Amino acid sequence: MPSRSIVYVDGFNLYYGAVRNTQFKWLNLQHFFKLLRPHDDLQQIHYFTALIDGPSRPNQDVYLRALATLSLVDIVLGKFKNKTVTRRSAACTFAGSRLFQMPEEKRTDVNIAVFMLDDAYQDRCDHLIVVSGDSDLVPAVRMVKARFPNKMVTVYVPTRNPVRGAPVELRSAADKHRDLPLNLLHFSQFPNPLPDGSGGFIHKPSTW
Repeated sequence: MPSRSIVYVDGFNLYYGAVRNTQFKWLNLQHFFKLLRPHDDLQQIHYFTALIDGPSRPNQDVYLRALATLSLVDIVLGKFKNKTVTRRSAACTFAGSRLFQMPEEKRTDVNIAVFMLDDAYQDRCDHLIVVSGDSDLVPAVRMVKARFPNKMVTVYVPTRNPVRGAPVELRSAADKHRDLPLNLLHFSQFPNPLPDGSGGFIHKPSTW
Protein backbone atom coordinates (compact mmCIF):
# COMPACT_ATOMS: atom_id res chain seq x y z
CA MET A 1 0.00 0.00 0.00
CA PRO A 2 1.30 3.52 -0.79
CA SER A 3 2.28 5.55 2.25
CA ARG A 4 -0.29 8.21 3.22
CA SER A 5 1.77 11.40 3.25
CA ILE A 6 1.15 14.97 4.38
CA VAL A 7 3.56 17.79 3.48
CA TYR A 8 4.30 20.77 5.75
CA VAL A 9 5.86 23.66 3.83
CA ASP A 10 7.51 26.61 5.57
CA GLY A 11 6.66 29.12 2.84
CA PHE A 12 9.33 31.72 3.55
CA ASN A 13 11.97 29.03 4.06
CA LEU A 14 11.07 27.60 0.66
CA TYR A 15 10.99 31.02 -1.01
CA TYR A 16 14.28 32.37 0.33
CA GLY A 17 16.05 29.03 0.18
CA ALA A 18 14.99 27.76 -3.24
CA VAL A 19 13.08 30.14 -5.53
CA ARG A 20 13.79 33.79 -4.64
CA ASN A 21 16.52 34.40 -7.24
CA THR A 22 15.13 32.06 -9.88
CA GLN A 23 12.54 32.19 -12.65
CA PHE A 24 10.54 29.47 -10.89
CA LYS A 25 8.47 31.49 -8.39
CA TRP A 26 5.20 30.50 -10.14
CA LEU A 27 5.45 27.13 -8.40
CA ASN A 28 2.63 24.59 -8.45
CA LEU A 29 3.24 22.93 -5.09
CA GLN A 30 0.86 20.07 -5.75
CA HIS A 31 2.57 19.07 -8.97
CA PHE A 32 6.01 19.53 -7.40
CA PHE A 33 5.34 17.16 -4.53
CA LYS A 34 3.66 14.60 -6.75
CA LEU A 35 6.86 14.55 -8.80
CA LEU A 36 8.97 14.43 -5.64
CA ARG A 37 6.95 11.61 -4.02
CA PRO A 38 5.47 9.67 -6.96
CA HIS A 39 4.80 6.51 -4.94
CA ASP A 40 3.10 8.22 -2.00
CA ASP A 41 -0.62 8.58 -1.41
CA LEU A 42 -0.44 12.35 -1.00
CA GLN A 43 -3.21 13.46 1.36
CA GLN A 44 -2.58 17.17 1.82
CA ILE A 45 -0.02 19.97 1.53
CA HIS A 46 -0.08 22.53 4.34
CA TYR A 47 1.52 25.78 3.18
CA PHE A 48 2.49 28.08 6.06
CA THR A 49 3.16 31.76 5.41
CA ALA A 50 2.26 35.29 6.53
CA LEU A 51 0.98 38.30 4.61
CA ILE A 52 3.77 40.77 3.91
CA ASP A 53 3.67 44.56 3.65
CA GLY A 54 5.31 46.55 0.89
CA PRO A 55 5.59 46.53 -2.90
CA SER A 56 5.78 42.71 -3.16
CA ARG A 57 2.41 42.18 -1.49
CA PRO A 58 0.40 42.13 -4.78
CA ASN A 59 2.68 39.36 -6.08
CA GLN A 60 2.11 37.35 -2.92
CA ASP A 61 -1.65 37.85 -3.16
CA VAL A 62 -1.66 36.57 -6.74
CA TYR A 63 0.42 33.53 -5.79
CA LEU A 64 -1.87 32.67 -2.88
CA ARG A 65 -4.85 32.87 -5.24
CA ALA A 66 -3.05 30.45 -7.55
CA LEU A 67 -2.34 28.02 -4.69
CA ALA A 68 -5.99 28.21 -3.64
CA THR A 69 -6.97 26.55 -6.93
CA LEU A 70 -5.15 23.35 -5.92
CA SER A 71 -7.27 20.65 -4.31
CA LEU A 72 -4.60 19.36 -1.93
CA VAL A 73 -3.14 22.68 -0.78
CA ASP A 74 -4.22 24.24 2.52
CA ILE A 75 -2.92 27.78 3.20
CA VAL A 76 -2.23 28.52 6.87
CA LEU A 77 -1.51 32.17 7.69
CA GLY A 78 0.63 33.49 10.51
CA LYS A 79 1.40 37.18 10.95
CA PHE A 80 4.18 39.73 11.18
CA LYS A 81 4.87 41.63 14.38
CA ASN A 82 7.31 44.51 14.83
CA LYS A 83 10.39 43.69 16.89
CA THR A 84 12.73 46.28 18.40
CA VAL A 85 16.34 45.72 17.37
CA THR A 86 19.59 47.60 18.03
CA ARG A 87 21.73 48.87 15.18
CA ARG A 88 25.19 47.43 15.89
CA SER A 89 27.14 48.44 12.78
CA ALA A 90 30.41 50.11 13.77
CA ALA A 91 30.24 52.18 10.58
CA CYS A 92 26.88 53.70 11.52
CA THR A 93 27.36 57.39 12.48
CA PHE A 94 23.69 58.15 13.16
CA ALA A 95 23.56 60.23 16.39
CA GLY A 96 19.95 59.45 17.31
CA SER A 97 18.35 56.35 18.76
CA ARG A 98 19.97 53.09 17.68
CA LEU A 99 16.71 51.21 18.24
CA PHE A 100 14.70 50.30 15.16
CA GLN A 101 11.46 48.47 14.43
CA MET A 102 11.85 45.36 12.30
CA PRO A 103 9.02 43.04 11.18
CA GLU A 104 9.34 39.46 12.39
CA GLU A 105 7.28 36.51 11.18
CA LYS A 106 5.29 34.92 13.97
CA ARG A 107 3.35 31.68 14.47
CA THR A 108 4.69 29.69 11.52
CA ASP A 109 6.80 27.29 13.60
CA VAL A 110 4.02 26.84 16.14
CA ASN A 111 1.45 26.32 13.38
CA ILE A 112 3.59 23.65 11.74
CA ALA A 113 4.12 21.89 15.08
CA VAL A 114 0.40 21.95 15.93
CA PHE A 115 -0.65 20.65 12.51
CA MET A 116 1.96 17.87 12.60
CA LEU A 117 0.85 16.63 16.01
CA ASP A 118 -2.85 16.96 15.17
CA ASP A 119 -2.45 15.01 11.92
CA ALA A 120 -0.50 12.33 13.75
CA TYR A 121 -3.04 12.01 16.58
CA GLN A 122 -5.93 11.93 14.09
CA ASP A 123 -4.02 9.26 12.12
CA ARG A 124 -4.39 11.20 8.89
CA CYS A 125 -1.03 10.03 7.57
CA ASP A 126 1.78 7.50 7.86
CA HIS A 127 4.51 9.84 6.64
CA LEU A 128 5.06 13.49 7.62
CA ILE A 129 7.20 15.47 5.15
CA VAL A 130 8.65 18.73 6.47
CA VAL A 131 10.03 21.31 4.02
CA SER A 132 12.16 23.62 6.12
CA GLY A 133 15.61 24.15 7.55
CA ASP A 134 14.40 25.75 10.78
CA SER A 135 15.74 24.06 13.90
CA ASP A 136 12.80 25.46 15.91
CA LEU A 137 10.85 22.51 14.50
CA VAL A 138 13.05 19.95 16.28
CA PRO A 139 10.73 19.62 19.34
CA ALA A 140 7.73 18.94 17.10
CA VAL A 141 9.57 16.28 15.10
CA ARG A 142 10.85 14.63 18.27
CA MET A 143 7.40 14.63 19.86
CA VAL A 144 5.83 13.01 16.80
CA LYS A 145 8.52 10.31 16.85
CA ALA A 146 8.13 9.79 20.62
CA ARG A 147 4.34 9.42 20.49
CA PHE A 148 4.11 7.70 17.10
CA PRO A 149 7.32 5.73 16.49
CA ASN A 150 5.78 3.92 13.53
CA LYS A 151 5.16 7.16 11.63
CA MET A 152 7.94 8.32 9.33
CA VAL A 153 9.24 11.90 9.36
CA THR A 154 11.32 13.16 6.41
CA VAL A 155 12.88 16.62 6.25
CA TYR A 156 13.67 18.36 2.94
CA VAL A 157 15.93 21.40 3.37
CA PRO A 158 15.35 24.02 0.61
CA THR A 159 18.47 26.16 0.85
CA ARG A 160 21.86 25.41 -0.67
CA ASN A 161 23.61 27.89 1.59
CA PRO A 162 26.35 25.87 3.35
CA VAL A 163 25.52 27.43 6.73
CA ARG A 164 21.74 27.67 6.58
CA GLY A 165 21.55 24.35 4.75
CA ALA A 166 23.16 22.47 7.61
CA PRO A 167 20.45 22.38 10.31
CA VAL A 168 22.07 19.38 11.99
CA GLU A 169 19.52 19.11 14.80
CA LEU A 170 16.52 19.09 12.49
CA ARG A 171 18.11 16.63 10.10
CA SER A 172 19.10 14.36 12.99
CA ALA A 173 15.63 14.44 14.58
CA ALA A 174 13.96 13.09 11.43
CA ASP A 175 14.00 9.52 10.14
CA LYS A 176 15.36 10.75 6.83
CA HIS A 177 16.62 14.06 5.49
CA ARG A 178 17.37 15.34 2.00
CA ASP A 179 18.20 18.55 0.18
CA LEU A 180 15.09 19.66 -1.69
CA PRO A 181 15.70 18.72 -5.36
CA LEU A 182 15.67 22.04 -7.20
CA ASN A 183 15.74 20.37 -10.61
CA LEU A 184 12.00 19.69 -10.23
CA LEU A 185 11.11 23.39 -10.05
CA HIS A 186 11.32 23.78 -13.82
CA PHE A 187 8.74 21.02 -14.34
CA SER A 188 6.31 22.28 -11.68
CA GLN A 189 5.20 25.71 -12.87
CA PHE A 190 1.59 26.89 -13.13
CA PRO A 191 0.35 27.72 -16.62
CA ASN A 192 0.12 31.42 -17.42
CA PRO A 193 -2.62 32.47 -17.38
CA LEU A 194 -4.11 30.03 -14.85
CA PRO A 195 -7.90 29.38 -14.83
CA ASP A 196 -9.27 30.45 -11.45
CA GLY A 197 -12.14 27.94 -11.44
CA SER A 198 -14.80 30.66 -11.71
CA GLY A 199 -14.49 31.53 -15.38
CA GLY A 200 -11.62 33.97 -14.96
CA PHE A 201 -7.85 33.77 -15.07
CA ILE A 202 -4.96 34.42 -12.72
CA HIS A 203 -1.90 35.96 -14.37
CA LYS A 204 1.66 35.38 -13.24
CA PRO A 205 3.23 38.60 -11.87
CA SER A 206 5.12 40.36 -14.64
CA THR A 207 8.27 40.70 -12.52
CA TRP A 208 8.45 36.92 -12.09
